[in-house]
Amino acid sequence: MKRYLLIFAIISLFFNGWIGSSFASEKPDYEKYGRIATAVVIEDYPGEEVVEYEYTGRQKLTETNVTDSFTFQVKEDGKPVTVVVKITHSLDNSKTLTMSVEEKQG
Repeated sequence: MKRYLLIFAIISLFFNGWIGSSFASEKPDYEKYGRIATAVVIEDYPGEEVVEYEYTGRQKLTETNVTDSFTFQVKEDGKPVTVVVKITHSLDNSKTLTMSVEEKQG
């Protein structure tokens, strides 16, 4: 698991240096919440492999509140598990958030 995280970190640094230099101002605004969601999944499934990660969209709740959704594929004991993380936050105050983590069957 640590090896995969190290490989992912190296690839991310490479792409941030290569692509990020020309598109630095175009970072998606959900990036921070994707990092939070990833940290929670890694914490909830220690030692398990996170196979896939996908940002599945944003739902507007009010003028200032939105929910960003992320779907992860995790291998738990060699079996695939789908984990959906939803983070509700204010566009005005980036420090206020509510999070739900749900394991989907099938």
